Amino acid sequence: MESTSGKADHLVVLIHGLWGNPSHLQYLAKSLRETYNEDQLHVLVAKSNANSYTYDGIETGGERITNEVEAEVKRLEEAGTPIRKLSFIGYSLGGLVARYAVGLLYSAGMFDKIEPVNFTTFASPHLGVRAPLTGTASRVWNVLGARTLSTSGQQMFLIDNFRDSNRPLLAILADPNSIFIRGLSRFRNRTLYANIINDRSVPYYTSAIEYSDAFTDLSTVELHPLSGTNSVILDPSHPVSRKQVAVPPLLQRVRNTAISAVESLPWVFFMTCIVPFGAVFFFTSAGIQTIKSAQRRKLHDSGKAGVEVEKYRTAPYIMEELRSVADRVYNAAAHTVPGGEEYLPTPPPEEAERQSLLNGKDASAETLVGEEGNDKGAAVTETQKGGSLDEKFPTLALTEDQFAMIDSLNEVGFTKYRVHITSVRHSHAAIVVRTPWRPGFGQGRTVVKHWVEGFVL
Repeated sequence: MESTSGKADHLVVLIHGLWGNPSHLQYLAKSLRETYNEDQLHVLVAKSNANSYTYDGIETGGERITNEVEAEVKRLEEAGTPIRKLSFIGYSLGGLVARYAVGLLYSAGMFDKIEPVNFTTFASPHLGVRAPLTGTASRVWNVLGARTLSTSGQQMFLIDNFRDSNRPLLAILADPNSIFIRGLSRFRNRTLYANIINDRSVPYYTSAIEYSDAFTDLSTVELHPLSGTNSVILDPSHPVSRKQVAVPPLLQRVRNTAISAVESLPWVFFMTCIVPFGAVFFFTSAGIQTIKSAQRRKLHDSGKAGVEVEKYRTAPYIMEELRSVADRVYNAAAHTVPGGEEYLPTPPPEEAERQSLLNGKDASAETLVGEEGNDKGAAVTETQKGGSLDEKFPTLALTEDQFAMIDSLNEVGFTKYRVHITSVRHSHAAIVVRTPWRPGFGQGRTVVKHWVEGFVL
């Protein structure tokens, strides 16, 4: 169970990501135990979704975690250490699984007896992993990616239909009237850590819950690090600003292009000679795992896998929430933008800003202020104080569902810590120090240290 044996009344649940297992979070768990003794915290590293079980979907995974948490709370109570406080930590896909479990626990009344304290995600795809770009390559990725990870893939690419609601699970997970948002809003301390570069598993925009990505070209921006973090974590109140970048002469631009082409040759070789062989293995493995996942979900849905799914799926609270969004489903269908999922707002942010300046107004100031006395305007103001960058940088080509998720999750409110890891080529594993023996993960240790120090007991 990975929990300590002291008299603590605070249970911390750690949930790993896709293809993950409890060992991936050993550094997080170890850091908590070294900072807070067994009379302060019980640490539970969830194990019911290990390895290929993560293929089975966020709903199934969330039900397994809920069952695991309920069993641990009951075990501790019977051992004479009743739990009074509860915290969730989710890494990658584990952040979405945690949000689902939170909704189930909230609906079951657990939060009436146990106080929700900390909710933290590390590099979690809150908006899914659909490529927010126009063009053929993005469309191919969105189609293939969604069909290689079984149910989890469909849900992360937003092509699933959650319980015949005509909406993807992630949209319902972020619906303002859902049990999931109500449960999430009960936590006293909500934080997220998002890689700004080099995370090829979970892009910045989705882990930071943003309309835009200010970090696509670091040469055009100035980063503002948070004091005491060795420039690894950016200041959440003012993370980045634009630079005035002079356009280089034509000869310099040609030279830079040639250098970039030469530097990319190893990558081109890798993509053309190595990746095809890996792709064959990956798709074969994905097909096998998809079949196995379907078999596991069939057992799970029938209640033969050790989880009483009936109490999570047929209880009135779930169905009431689905019925409550029926009208919005039809309204959304009536306002669907022609041309499918990939579109940009009109006018684009740059044009809106230009028009505002011509009228003697500042576009970002208008966004921040809102109408006096307007609740939504006040909520946006709080979000901007937390360091949202959306009014300064171009809006990504997201879907209507993703835009709605951003609004809803940002209204609940997260303190957003943007992480700048440069010591490794792939920052997704480094942000939680997934393999502690790797020397290149030192910047990840800074991130974990910052999180532990900000943990609320």
